[in-house]
Amino acid sequence: MAEFSWAPRSSLEKALVAGAHGARGIEAGVSLTEIRNFDLIQVMARRGKGAELAKATKARFGVVPPDAPKAVQTPDATLIWSGPDQFFVLSKGGKHTMLTLAPALSGPASLSDQSHARVLISISGAKARTTLAKLSSIDLYAGAFPIGAAAATSMDHTSVTLWRGGDRPDELAVFNLLVFATFAESLWHTMLDAAAEFSVDISHSEELA
Repeated sequence: MAEFSWAPRSSLEKALVAGAHGARGIEAGVSLTEIRNFDLIQVMARRGKGAELAKATKARFGVVPPDAPKAVQTPDATLIWSGPDQFFVLSKGGKHTMLTLAPALSGPASLSDQSHARVLISISGAKARTTLAKLSSIDLYAGAFPIGAAAATSMDHTSVTLWRGGDRPDELAVFNLLVFATFAESLWHTMLDAAAEFSVDISHSEELA
């Protein structure tokens, strides 16, 4: 009889092997981390309701939603642009779920829970930009892609939402990627291959980058 469980499992549960990967004998140039157990709600304005949604979002979060490719940080959530008049609400701890957001936003917007439909990957390190340059044509250097910049793009023919988070304590940039769960394992292996020459530190975490 096949095993059955209601417990949610990461799409990378089998593919992610924590520890070192790639080149040996050198300091890891790339840190690759899957972020687990997050809440992700997609918010899309109803036709002609963009201004009303912006007002409702500001009342809820204290900031207006991003109207251009960027990620806006609030004390307990990140609002990530995903297209005209639409954005993701990324958070932890059940503070911003379908249940809690619907009363505030469902009038001017349609809401969709993407928490288990997407995988969140964080990449950082001295060679993170070089690794991503193998997979994407976006200019990720600081002047062109500062903290908070975002893009809806593709990597290795896979659609992703990419944004730059706050820098690490050592001032190295951190990039975050949301990818559909069904494509996550393929993209994960592609990223590992791209970073292998620099040595990779692989892990998973419950903390948002």
